Amino acid sequence: MSSAATAPVLRKTALNSTHRHLGAKMVDFGGWDMPVEYSGLVAEHMAVRTGVGVFDVSHMGDIQLRGPSSLAAVQRISMNDASKLAVGQAHYSALLYPQGTFVDDVIVHKLSENDYLLVINAGTREKDVDWVRSQIGAMPGVHVSDYSDYYTQLAIQGPRAAETLAKLTNADLSTIKNYWFTWATVCGLANTMIARTGYTGEDGFEIYVPSDEPTSVRVWNEVLEAGREFGILPCGLGARNTLRLEASMALYGHEISEEITVFDAGLDRYCKLEKGPFVGAEALNKIKAEGGPKRRLVGLEVIERGIARDGYGVFDDEGKQIGYVTSGSPSPFLKKNIAMAYVPLDFSAVDTEVVVQCRSNAVRAKVVGLPFYKKPKKQS
Repeated sequence: MSSAATAPVLRKTALNSTHRHLGAKMVDFGGWDMPVEYSGLVAEHMAVRTGVGVFDVSHMGDIQLRGPSSLAAVQRISMNDASKLAVGQAHYSALLYPQGTFVDDVIVHKLSENDYLLVINAGTREKDVDWVRSQIGAMPGVHVSDYSDYYTQLAIQGPRAAETLAKLTNADLSTIKNYWFTWATVCGLANTMIARTGYTGEDGFEIYVPSDEPTSVRVWNEVLEAGREFGILPCGLGARNTLRLEASMALYGHEISEEITVFDAGLDRYCKLEKGPFVGAEALNKIKAEGGPKRRLVGLEVIERGIARDGYGVFDDEGKQIGYVTSGSPSPFLKKNIAMAYVPLDFSAVDTEVVVQCRSNAVRAKVVGLPFYKKPKKQS
């Protein structure tokens, strides 16, 4: 049998040909043929930190829950308290297994009183949809729809994102707070969802437009043209990863997984145990009653020459492995080598020094507070 006959078929977004035309370097990302960089990771990263960049994030998934029991369903399957959401508001949450570990992290949007949209990760799409259906598929009064292939999702991110998008919409973007959304005309498309959300640590918006190729390409090009005066760059997954690392945002398969609990990951503030029963709550209450987690996600700043990459071991001074790096990279904006890692509680205090085995070199690093980067507050 030939290799071509057995090679998996990569999924493509409606902008795949556009990315290739722009000269993007393409990679297999969770079964999707996606751009990792166009003009260079550092240039794209800095465009988002200092100006504006646009990402094709259409590979992410969308699950809609509708019906009179939709709130009860969202409450059952996610750890944050969706009853606190107003129509037009969104929040960070997660789907958990009964043992309190992660199916996936999600953004929950309240579309109306009986209508919620869960934006899920690309690599876990099918697993998430199956899991949601298995948990609430037979629940009366709620209808589950997978709209993952219905939208092209573009993330316009950076301090000049609002000025860029303002050229293309009739919405008053100044009225959309962080983690709120609205519908408006964008690039001539009525009822386009505009959410002030993102995964870069910067101000920015995510817009959802029809997933046909002509519409998707037209909107992509109009965004690039609108941001031209601000130095907009098309950005790939490489910059998306370094930006979210600087902002210390979790990535499934790295900081969160089916082996990691909410408490391990330090995401306690999004987990509302007091809201009532939900999948995973019983296990998390038990962990809490027994004194809490035995390890913590920490930030590391490498203080000797070396780059702490994903998966590298973390050791104490006696050479005993105590943890591992979940994500690590040079920071294009901070000009330091940074990482996130799991270590025992005894090694989680700020300024604690540890050793990271960077290939053949043992390199010292110290624990620092998270996030590594926080966007500056706007001057009034």
